[in-house]
Amino acid sequence: MHNPRMHEFLVFCMDCIQQWGYWGVVILMAMESSIIPVPSEIVVPPAAIAATFPDASMSFWGVVIAGTVGSYLGSCVMYFMALWLGRPFMFRFGKYFLMPPHKIEKAEVFMNKYSTAGIFFARFLPVIRHLISIPAGLVKMNFTMFSLATITGSAIWCWVLAWFGDKVGREHPGIMESPEALVHAVKDESHLVVLAIVMLAGLYALMKYMTRNKK
Repeated sequence: MHNPRMHEFLVFCMDCIQQWGYWGVVILMAMESSIIPVPSEIVVPPAAIAATFPDASMSFWGVVIAGTVGSYLGSCVMYFMALWLGRPFMFRFGKYFLMPPHKIEKAEVFMNKYSTAGIFFARFLPVIRHLISIPAGLVKMNFTMFSLATITGSAIWCWVLAWFGDKVGREHPGIMESPEALVHAVKDESHLVVLAIVMLAGLYALMKYMTRNKK
């Protein structure tokens, strides 16, 4: 079903990319890694497609780097927000950030258990990647390790999206004229990648469980 508001939002995001170039990608991806629900599927792929135009001002790798920088900046904002505001604030107002108390407690357990690997794998998972920086800040995760996991995971995910965007754009000329068709095509292409990441995360969790210290 066609959603006029969603269509307008998609057009807005694509206009930002076409008019602002790399800065548009950085800003939108920073929003994507915060509590503002901007799907990365409507940011990086269109930018990668725009990079293939004859008069393009962006390049494939420039898009990947801009997306990674934006993801990292947005994640840092959420990390330090949670670190400075603390658990009492988040327990009281977290529900407005899609993080009610019971989810915060579960997220803290997850962070304490999986730490760096949890941050890395979360960068590939919808919804989770928007919020994972909050529990990382609450448990005061080492910022250097947080940064390494976030940058690495974000870079890989942005490369995957850029690759799909480039592929879809070459196979479907003019797809930039239809935001919904672009998002649908990229999501269809990226499902297998997300499934593979979920399987890897599951194997990692199983390994952690099997090698845990037994009291």
